[in-house]
Amino acid sequence: MAEKSKILIIGGTGYIGKFIVEASSKAGHPTFVLIRETTISDPFKAKLIGFFKNSGVTMLHGDVYDHGTLVRAIKQVDVVISAVGGGTMIEDQVKIIAAIKEARNIMRFFPSEFGNDVNRSNAVEPAKSAFAMKAQIRRAVEAEGIPIHLSLFYLLAALVLLVATFNEEHDIGTYTIKAVDDPRTLNKILYIRPPKNIYSFNELVSLWEKKIGLTLQRIYVPEEQILKQIQESPTNKMILSINHSVFAKGDQNNFEIEPAFGVEASGVFPDVKYMTVEEYLDRFV
Repeated sequence: MAEKSKILIIGGTGYIGKFIVEASSKAGHPTFVLIRETTISDPFKAKLIGFFKNSGVTMLHGDVYDHGTLVRAIKQVDVVISAVGGGTMIEDQVKIIAAIKEARNIMRFFPSEFGNDVNRSNAVEPAKSAFAMKAQIRRAVEAEGIPIHLSLFYLLAALVLLVATFNEEHDIGTYTIKAVDDPRTLNKILYIRPPKNIYSFNELVSLWEKKIGLTLQRIYVPEEQILKQIQESPTNKMILSINHSVFAKGDQNNFEIEPAFGVEASGVFPDVKYMTVEEYLDRFV
């Protein structure tokens, strides 16, 4: 059996990152997490780090903004997965790219693009600018000739106006790690579009009604009103604009996945038993 790749997760104590760390460890990969000194002082994250250590995960002290520690961490592994959060951290992935270029040992890099396909988006501001920044990171990786992989998904926690894909977080981690050593996903986008998890809002409401034995009132909101809410919202412009892209424009399912640029996760890895929307809703009945 071939030796499994050594994996470094940057942003491993974050929302999606922790599921990727857990999946990597469970799959038997030598797993490393880059952590800052300030992370250790956070009570919740300190507990999470303790869980990681008990699972055999190695903590490497370093920082995306400290080039030396970043290069030293990267030199210890074969694959780098970035799960850094939004805002300036997305743009600052150029620092990870520079460190990978200097280390010269990385077989594959997963930039933090766990969301919509930014090359196939109809987003309005401010999501439009955020997606453009992610696209710039893609171009920077490609320019350096670094083997790249992208995982695209959406979470079960969201609601949908047209059609969207829903996935449970552990499945995101599992599919991401399954892709690490698979040649079919190299330089491709891994779309996580399980067929049982693609729903319109009406279908989702109907499913919930069936489970609870009640009929719910449905209020239809025109797109013009959604756009007005985005413009006028004092605090939720980003969330609303992303939801508009996903749910009003259907940006996750309004195109065909072509072999030239992507593959679909449940098709490539049929052995993964993903959680369906129906199974997820059963938790609350």
